[in-house]
Amino acid sequence: MKKGLLVGLVGLLWQSSALMAQTPNPCHCFLKGIIKDQDSGKPIAGAVVRIKENGRFAIANADGRYVIEKLCQGQYTLECKMVGYKPTSVPLSLEHDAVEESFALSEEEIHLQDVEITARKVEAPLAQTATTLQGPQLDQTRGQTLGEALKNITGVTTLQTGTSIAKPVIHGLHSNRVLIMNNGVRQEGQQWGSEHAPEIDPFVAKRLTVVKGAAGVRYGSDAVGGVVLVEPDELPNGGKINGELNTVGFSNGWQGVVSGLVQGSVNNWKGFGWRVQGTLKNGGNVATPAYHLANTGVRERNFSVAMGYRNAQRGAEVFYSQFSTILGIFAGAHIGNVSDLLAVLKNGEPFVQTDFYRQIERPYQDINHNLLKVKAFYNFKNQRLTLTFGRQHNYRAEYDLHGPQAATRPGLLFNITTFTNDLIYEHQPIAGKITGQIGLSGLYQYNLSDGRPLIPDFDQRNLGLFVIERYIRTRWEWEMGLRYDARQLDVYQFVGRVLNPRQHRFQSFSGTAGVVYNANSQLSARFNVGTAWRPPNVNELYSNGVHHGAAAFEKGDATLQPETALNATASLTYNARRLKVEMGFYRNLIDNYIYAKPQPEPILTIRGAFPYFQYVQTRAVFAGIDLTTEYAFSAKFKHQAKLSYLRAYDQQNDDFLVLIPANRSENTLNYNFGTILKSHDTFVSLTHLWVAEQRRVPPNSDFAPPPPAYHLWTVQTGGTFKVSKSRALDWGLSVQNALNTPYRDYLNRFRYFALDQGRNVSLRLKWIF
Repeated sequence: MKKGLLVGLVGLLWQSSALMAQTPNPCHCFLKGIIKDQDSGKPIAGAVVRIKENGRFAIANADGRYVIEKLCQGQYTLECKMVGYKPTSVPLSLEHDAVEESFALSEEEIHLQDVEITARKVEAPLAQTATTLQGPQLDQTRGQTLGEALKNITGVTTLQTGTSIAKPVIHGLHSNRVLIMNNGVRQEGQQWGSEHAPEIDPFVAKRLTVVKGAAGVRYGSDAVGGVVLVEPDELPNGGKINGELNTVGFSNGWQGVVSGLVQGSVNNWKGFGWRVQGTLKNGGNVATPAYHLANTGVRERNFSVAMGYRNAQRGAEVFYSQFSTILGIFAGAHIGNVSDLLAVLKNGEPFVQTDFYRQIERPYQDINHNLLKVKAFYNFKNQRLTLTFGRQHNYRAEYDLHGPQAATRPGLLFNITTFTNDLIYEHQPIAGKITGQIGLSGLYQYNLSDGRPLIPDFDQRNLGLFVIERYIRTRWEWEMGLRYDARQLDVYQFVGRVLNPRQHRFQSFSGTAGVVYNANSQLSARFNVGTAWRPPNVNELYSNGVHHGAAAFEKGDATLQPETALNATASLTYNARRLKVEMGFYRNLIDNYIYAKPQPEPILTIRGAFPYFQYVQTRAVFAGIDLTTEYAFSAKFKHQAKLSYLRAYDQQNDDFLVLIPANRSENTLNYNFGTILKSHDTFVSLTHLWVAEQRRVPPNSDFAPPPPAYHLWTVQTGGTFKVSKSRALDWGLSVQNALNTPYRDYLNRFRYFALDQGRNVSLRLKWIF
């Protein structure tokens, strides 16, 4: 049935493209873009974009998008007009088949401000599939963790440790195989741990972008599965002080979140902007449909400040953020002896079931992450030089259940400091069509640990050099790139009381080649082949002990070799007035794939009994399909469907792999009522999520069989109250797991011990001023 559906859909797209095909025309360029309100970030429907020289025009649709087709190459003047906004015009050089020009319009109560037109460089590789969450879609995820927010993107799920810790999983790969770029800086913490969630406040981001597939050329080693781009908005370049205040309340865990942002510019100093942002979060024990999960509260305090100056030739920016959280670890996952652990694994229910409380007790994690970024750029003669410096410090303290309650020292303590430097030179176009960049990146990192030994202290040095070139001609776009990386890892391990230092050196090349074909403004296709590599991390080499946050005993292997990946992706995108389709195919072959393999029996330590995992290597292949469709029955009523299909296989041992996401599908019906009781764009939606049972697992390879398939229903509604031209109140109400369905997710490491989260009602308010 699924095969028939895919074949039918491909046939539909083929017929549609044939119907749209026209007699070849030498003037086949097209212009597109988005018009939005700079303060609220919402699209401005009905705005008129007109080319002055020939009178061709387009009207922005409900999403703020416009398209003008069949244009000849040349120099034009582009005008933008909308009632309530000052008309503006900009020069336009139409040299390629497709050009994007977007407008960000600002307004005042008394008189209209100038229109600021900005162009933002797309950081994602040209020929790879990249999906972005922004605007209303991102607003609906406010209050959630970064991993939970990214689950709204097809092909992305999460590896969970309980309810408060989630790591993004792209096409079955996670942790050190998914690189996160936090405001242009490679995020470096203790991301090797399955229960070490990204230390990032999602409220910092105005856009969350997921690049699917190997992206090692642009971003370096470790980008085997993909890249997550966490991007704040550009700093203000004029206008009055503005900001927003977000408040979110969740019924499950009685969690409350408050986040505020204020930004502005300096009078008489054009080009200078600043921003201050902060978030507070507080929650107690989370409830399943049957019981509360003891000690699952959360505390979070984050803030960030940024300031910068820019003009057409040069600019500089300083950004500093601090992420601080205390996470309670489910007490039912820490068990004193093997017989009790086996009993819990057999019936799947915690020994002790408590009522709701907010206090966080042992075991828990205390985490603090600081990031300092300094960036400067200079433009000269169609060239650009950019230098980015980053300094990060990550403090992670883990307090176990069985230590003395009065003790102030943690059972495990990690301190990791990272320095990164990136120098990128973008050369002037060659023959007017070939553009590219040459980059040099460096990293120095040192980690100090204390408490019971889990991983040794280490120093790490990375050096990378890359070149990427793009060639654009009419409907075709090509991209090729090559990168060289070298890493040195110095390990300081004690054998008894004797220091036994070890050194590992790794080096490798990465490459990419891709092509994009734009059939017309509605239909495009992409194909990319890339390689990436990942040296083994220190935990995979030298872990030897209880990892209390994961409630597991982990054993490394110092002989592990680097992973090397060959990744191929292809996608087809169709975007018409009523029907939107994006279909992606991928295959990722990974030699020396490293994973934590569950061992047959648990292990008993002086800290209790725990599941036992050993790091091993194999040859693995990941292949699958991502499908997203959206059909508008009318201007108000639409349906969206998402399908993720993944098959992972151990070619070396001729068997399946463990901890691979199950296949899933999601269907959403959305109806927009327009204005109701002065609430604009009022909508209601109903979402059904089906997650299959993961049956592709090796026999007797885990401590408990994969849980059965489950169905979850979510209801959402929301809208906007316009208080004035520059003030608005966005509101949203959602009910997740509306039927309070008992279920367990296969990628939740605590599924051995308890059910997943039950019904959760949330209220979101966003005040824009």
